[in-house]
Amino acid sequence: MKVVILAGGMGTRLGEETSVLPKPLIQIGELPILWHIMKYYSSFGHNEFIICLGYKGYMIKEFFLNYMAHLSDMTIDFTSNKTSYNYEKHSKEPWKIHLVHTGEHNMTGSRIKQIQSYLGDDENFMLTYGDGVCNADFHKEEQFHLAHKKIATMLAVKPAGRFGALHLEGDAVLNFEEKPQGDGSYINGGFFILNKKVFDYISDEKDLVFEQIPLKNLATNNELQAYIHDDFWQCMDTLRDKKHLTELWESGKAPWKK
Repeated sequence: MKVVILAGGMGTRLGEETSVLPKPLIQIGELPILWHIMKYYSSFGHNEFIICLGYKGYMIKEFFLNYMAHLSDMTIDFTSNKTSYNYEKHSKEPWKIHLVHTGEHNMTGSRIKQIQSYLGDDENFMLTYGDGVCNADFHKEEQFHLAHKKIATMLAVKPAGRFGALHLEGDAVLNFEEKPQGDGSYINGGFFILNKKVFDYISDEKDLVFEQIPLKNLATNNELQAYIHDDFWQCMDTLRDKKHLTELWESGKAPWKK
């Protein structure tokens, strides 16, 4: 399946980071979170990506244009006008990438609608956001999606609480739990699998938010299924999230590292 990645938002809660870079290019370790997402999909054999660009999208284009130059040793021969790369230190990715400008301020529904023609005759495709990672088994999610025969599958996750929880009796602390599960509710974790019939639910409106009317209508029509994932999932909404993901990666304990 082709993988569509929404990478056009501004990520305002990341402050100075996104005044310089688009959110998907903010680094976890030495490489952008967008790279981490793509490597994870690639580990399941999904190697064709359609990236919906918006805010500072030209920088994402430049990153991929110079990808091998950044990560590999290279030789430039001015006499023959040839450039070659040494792949010993970094393997050549088996990727095909479509970088599609979908508007500076367009909402998610509009961005998805604009890449419809890039999917060709494919019945199903994958969709996610350019700011989150997980360790879900995409093979099992795909089997689940094909088995239920509905239009949409959404990864359902329970995020951890951001703060420690106190269990009190009067003013005595009986127990302290660091970062417990939030309120116990599942939320939209992204990492969708969608049948192309989803485009019947998406209009050309610039301000159409996929997570509002389209998903609500899919749910009303019993065409939206949840694939439950109770293991690792983390979005990068704040600098605190970025720090947490970076610490996981640099410690060698990143759950999404394959």
